[in-house]
Amino acid sequence: MTGQPSGPRFSLVVPVFDEADNVPALLDEIAAVLRPHGPFEALLVDDGSRDASRERMRAWKQQHGADWLRIVCLQRNCGQSAAVLAGVERARGPIIATLDGDLQNDPRDLPAMLQRVEAGECDMVAGVRRRRHDTLVRRLSSKVGNGVRNWLTGDRVTDAACGIKVIRCEYFVAAPRFAGMHRFMATLVRWLGGRVVEVDVHHRPRAAGRTKYGIGNRALRGLRDCLAVRWLRDRMLRPPVEEEF
Repeated sequence: MTGQPSGPRFSLVVPVFDEADNVPALLDEIAAVLRPHGPFEALLVDDGSRDASRERMRAWKQQHGADWLRIVCLQRNCGQSAAVLAGVERARGPIIATLDGDLQNDPRDLPAMLQRVEAGECDMVAGVRRRRHDTLVRRLSSKVGNGVRNWLTGDRVTDAACGIKVIRCEYFVAAPRFAGMHRFMATLVRWLGGRVVEVDVHHRPRAAGRTKYGIGNRALRGLRDCLAVRWLRDRMLRPPVEEEF
């Protein structure tokens, strides 16, 4: 799980579900932005897509001879948290970066975020979409959701659902696993003793494809996840080791 001296500097994990029309541009952009900051690897996790996402990822890799690109295919749609975890479990870098597969996140934000973690300033950098290019309904529902989430967990996170993050791999490995955990990583890292920094990141309009989230499939699920995390707060095992001989 941790990187070897000859391994990648970091691992980028990108969950992909029915994003066939975005895949080529996404990979073009990742290559252009991150290759100068390598060595790195990108794990694109196909979360049971029903369209041609998998085929387009494979074709792009073959066409460009991209040995830094790894494609992980799940047997069925398991959800964003499971897709991210599948990539993290196979990652070889000491630091994990995540990015949504819909092109709304800008990978140009990642190098500066990565540098702050590598410099030891923090253990996680979480993105904040100050100027979101989403509908008013989505922006309002997200604001309400973040408020409820912070009230129930006792934490303060500005934009829990922002997909662009950089985290030391050991915190991903140590965090409890549950559906929806990708939205609680800042809280989980803090509970595990890590330092979290929030930074403003760019957010772009969706150019192709359809959003997978809405009020109908997010409100009750989000409330359930918040209650689960609140339950975890006082039950997480964090043995306070004093020393080791």
